[in-house]
Parts: sequence; C-alpha cells; structure tokens
Amino acid sequence: MARRSARTVFPVLPAVVWQPGLPVHGSRSWVIVVGEAGLPAAAKEAGERLGVDLDRLLEVQEAAGFGRSAGTTAAYPLLTGEVAEVLLVGAGAGTPRDLRHAGAAIARFGRGKDELTVVVAEGIDDAGLQAFAEGVVLGSFTFHRKTVDTGKPVVGRIELTDGTDEDRDDAIDRGLVVGRTGWLAREFATTPSNEKDPAWMAARATELAAATGLEVTVWDEKQLAADGFGGILAVGKGSTRPPRFIRLDYTPPGATDDTPYVVLVGKGITYDTGGLSLKPREGMVSMKRDMTGGGSVIATMSALRDLGAKVKVTGLICSAENMPSGTAYRPDDVIRHYGGRTTEVKNTDAEGRLVLADGLAYAVKELGPDVIVDIATLTGAIKVSLGSMLYGGLFATDDALADNLADAGEASGERLWRMPLPDEYTELISTPIADSVNSSKGPGSITAALFLKAFAGDVPWAHLDLSSIAESPADALEYTTGATGAGARLLTTWLTNDTPTAGIG
Repeated sequence: MARRSARTVFPVLPAVVWQPGLPVHGSRSWVIVVGEAGLPAAAKEAGERLGVDLDRLLEVQEAAGFGRSAGTTAAYPLLTGEVAEVLLVGAGAGTPRDLRHAGAAIARFGRGKDELTVVVAEGIDDAGLQAFAEGVVLGSFTFHRKTVDTGKPVVGRIELTDGTDEDRDDAIDRGLVVGRTGWLAREFATTPSNEKDPAWMAARATELAAATGLEVTVWDEKQLAADGFGGILAVGKGSTRPPRFIRLDYTPPGATDDTPYVVLVGKGITYDTGGLSLKPREGMVSMKRDMTGGGSVIATMSALRDLGAKVKVTGLICSAENMPSGTAYRPDDVIRHYGGRTTEVKNTDAEGRLVLADGLAYAVKELGPDVIVDIATLTGAIKVSLGSMLYGGLFATDDALADNLADAGEASGERLWRMPLPDEYTELISTPIADSVNSSKGPGSITAALFLKAFAGDVPWAHLDLSSIAESPADALEYTTGATGAGARLLTTWLTNDTPTAGIG
C-alpha cells in the first residue's frame, strides 16, 4: 500500500513508517510516548542516544503539570548534539482510542518539520498501531483558501519504533488508508458551497472512481426526471445548480452470487438554506457540510480496494442544493418518489429524508442488496438527544446489523448510540393526502427514521443520523475545528472487517 499518492485526487499525507530497532541517527525531533505504565522499554537506550535522562525528564515534567492521559504533551529543548528537542506525549491506557489521540497530538507538534522519530511501548497490537497512524493523518488535516499566513505544512515523515526488530508496516498502512477516508470526508464537507455543488460532487466521485477501480454512473437532472426521482428533483428545484444522483460500485476479486452485497445511501445536500421554510441566519452557518453523509460514502468507497474488502458494495449519493426561489418546492406539495410512494411536504427544511428516500427506493427495487445503510446529517433533534461530539444516532431493523455497526463505531472512534424505532410513532407522520408527511411534531430524529424505514422495504436496514458528531468546536483529540467528516472511518472499518454482514437476517 502506498503511503503517499501521486494522484491529485488524494491529499498528501505524512509518511509513517516502522523502524526496526532504534534508528542510528534519527531526526532532530524525538517523541517519547508515555503510557500509564510509564516510559517505553526502549526509553533507556533512546535516552543514551539523546544524552538525556528520560526518567528524570518525565519526573520534572510531571511536577510541572504534564499528565499521561492521551494526547497531553510536554516539549523539552536540547542545547547540544544533533537532536534539537524531545517531546513527551501521553498515551493513557494505550487503547486504540488513546493511541489515535496520541498520534493526532504528534501530528500537530510535527507541523512544519521534515521528520520525527517516535518511540512507543513494546507490545502494541495491530489495532493500536493502526489507530496511531489514523491519528497522525487526522491530526494533520488542514483546509484553507488563504493567500497569506497559510500555516505550516504537515510533517513529512514519521519513523515509528519500539526498539525491537519487528516489522509492523501492514497495520500502519491500513491506518493511513482509514485515516485518509476521514481526511477526504472532511475536505468534502469543508469545501465552500460556492465551489461545491451536485455536479462538483459527481466530478469528485468520478475522479476517485478512476483512481481506485470503481465503476461510476451519474444521473443528471434530465435522467432523474425520466427515471422518476421525485424527491431529489423536488429538493433541487429551487437552485440554479441542478441535482445529481451518483452510483459507485465495488466488486471484490473472486466475487460470486453468494458474496454479500451492501448498499450505502448518503445525503449529499451541498448547501441547505431550508428552502422556503428558510432557516435563520445562525442555522445556515456550517450548512456547507450538510453533504457529510454523501461525502463519507464517496470516501469509504475509495478505500475498499486498497483494504481488500470482501463484500460487494454500491454507494449511492443523493445530491441537491436546497435553495429558495420562484421554482422551489413548497409546503403542501406532494412528491412522488422513485418507485411511486408519495410524500406530502410540511417543511422544506426536512429535505434530507426526501432525497434519501429516492436512494433507498432505488436500492430496493433495482439492486436487491442483502443490507442497506443510509448515512446523513439529518436532524437537529439527534443533537438534543445525544449532545455534541460523543455519539451518532443509530436506528436499525436488524439487531445483528446494529451490533456490527456499533462495534465498528467503537473501533473507529466514531461511536454510535442505538435509538428506538417504535411503530406507535408512525401515526405522527401520517396524512390523508399522501403516504406520509416529511415533518411532524414530536421526537424528530425518530420520526425521520420511521419516514425512511418505509422506503427500505424488507431489506435489513440501518439509518445513521450523525448531526451530533458532524462539527467539532475545537482542535481536540483527532479533530480539527469544523466539519468532522463523520461516518467515513466508521463505514470503512465496518466494511473491511472479515465478516461485516455476520448474523444479519
């Protein structure tokens, strides 16, 4: 697996390589990762190389306030020798989550540097090393359109070692690819909407498909109308920039008719004003990231071949721009979705479910998958339920699917909390005019999920409402301020384990 890509469709990432044994020379900046158990076993030899008593350095820094919790840092300059500085970084209990946070802290420290030598504890398992590499990529993320004060570039190279002669590159390489999906999803979500529209989404998907061996099909507005994608067309009617429906297909080598088949459906609203049900000014800020679900699907699809996914996967991105105008759809309009089901519009700001409904109906009718998962920044209500930056919302009709996704959430750091799907609330979205309404009073994230459930038919289905983890308020842990690209690491982790569809009925 290449650590850096020459293709412009991918970001330039730090090179993270495993160094068997301590390097003879190393870089001018050394990093010592400190866990709850103390310094790594190789610290004694590293200290001799550096001419520093690392035990004493740790003691002094802890007296000054350095803690061993994941991501804490303390830098110490060296006045003689080839090495200019030593950084202590906390790794807590050394769990993958802790090591991901440590990797991100090291990446922030490394900005503008050509190389770092990083000494970690002996015995870190593959999941921990993968998470560390993910953290390095995620902590390196940057995005701007500045012409001055552009900031320091990402660290060029990190040599990682525990002092032993083991070769651990495979786990690191996997982490770089998973981290890359998070970077791409953030990049998509952070791109301003004067650059980003549905056609832009389709172009990026097409570029990544060409680079990663995917098949791609794009519906423009004329084909959407001919095929009856009424939800996507309605939401996009108010914009001068027409909607798109994007399909990406991955087939693993040696696939047969018995190979499990998963469909992902992503919300790709490239800007959301609320339409005629106009948001207040404050509510529009950050709505350039309302295509996070679709961006995460594209980013996930781009990693499947690199990581050797064993299941067939189709990614569907339902992309439109929700704008008010003389041609915009209205409250009380009745929409006919792909496949014929109808919706009475009560709130044009509940647009995400309208585009997702077309994608779900298409998947059921045309693709015949074993599993469908849709992903979206769908409701503000999920943030009321779950708060901010702790859990995304998970709704599912199959317990095994819910468990598999929740496990992937824990492993990837994008954690999920399962929410109920009570049939009793279905009456809240009923109407005598159509098959359902798109908005109602009551538990908003649940009624949105129940609206979508009707379009999934009898296929095992899960709905990820990730508004609660889509926006980080600060540079913290593995996140930078702004859009998180929520869902890409989660879906990639799920789809590239050995048995992503295990137990699903």
